[in-house]
Amino acid sequence: MALAATIRAAIERAWWQPRLTALAALLLPLAWLYGTLWQLRRLAFRAGLAKVERAPVPVVVVGNLIVGGAGKTPTVIALVEALRREGWTPGVVSRGYGSGGGAPLQVRRDMAVAHCGDEPLLIHRRTGAPTWTARRRVDAARAMCAASPEVDIVVADDGLQHLGLARDAQVVVFDARGVGNGLLLPAGPLREPMGARPPARTAVLYNAAVPSATWPGAMAQRRLAGAVPLSAWWSGETGRPEGLRALAGRPLVAAAGLAQPERFFSMLEESGLAFERLPLPDHAAFEPRPWPAGCTAVIVTEKDAVKLAPDAPDAAAIHVATLDFRLPPETLAALREWLAPLRRR
Repeated sequence: MALAATIRAAIERAWWQPRLTALAALLLPLAWLYGTLWQLRRLAFRAGLAKVERAPVPVVVVGNLIVGGAGKTPTVIALVEALRREGWTPGVVSRGYGSGGGAPLQVRRDMAVAHCGDEPLLIHRRTGAPTWTARRRVDAARAMCAASPEVDIVVADDGLQHLGLARDAQVVVFDARGVGNGLLLPAGPLREPMGARPPARTAVLYNAAVPSATWPGAMAQRRLAGAVPLSAWWSGETGRPEGLRALAGRPLVAAAGLAQPERFFSMLEESGLAFERLPLPDHAAFEPRPWPAGCTAVIVTEKDAVKLAPDAPDAAAIHVATLDFRLPPETLAALREWLAPLRRR
């Protein structure tokens, strides 16, 4: 296990180097094979050999081109809220990382993360929108629309490479890393080939201060809204700036099970906090606790908070940093133009 983790870490470091490394070059034949298989798969869908199925209502897909997180979950949450302001009643479908992921499953607020995945649970808790998981997202969409007939649009979380679900628009998210060395897996981080321009009806969103890839797009507005004790967060309270200020000057551990923990740490520093960094793997479990016993103040992301019970013995020491993530006007305008004719469907 230790050797496998070391090899994986070395490969991932090679992905983000500006020049082709020896390790990435060694993996190029596998990347060419991956690319060939991807193109054959796409051709199968275009030729009708594999079936593209449509949900009962319009679908907007949120995804990214690279392995790991780029900000899809906050984008889904912001998109659900934006669609509501436009008069839609959205629901969310997802694969559900770490869940069984087979038959359609409705996500509920009191559900264990192991049953549905951390991201679907967070999305449901933050938005209150009907949220379903399934291996085939079209199955989740159909089950959700049958159970919640008021849903008139579906947001598909991390569905960019799920070609079996027809989509009416899509949002492709990049973070500050862009596409790394620009190579396909396993020589690079790309999950699919990147064309010279985005596909039709694609809004490109940069979860970064400046564009990090060649596709034209707009920058998301991202900041910490504040912090709130874990038990209060589970009760539905949102983070407040004074909650962050109350942690200033205290011995503080910041733990983050994200693809890019440093992004969270940087926002905490911008808020004036000093803390001990505790970066963890994406989707990391928090049992046993990853921080030292006896910590009097710990701050975590909302994605990790869903794994921490509000009645745990150390709950009083845990605080949740909440995110204020907003879609730019350009993205909202494009989606409004594409989706407006679909209300009649």
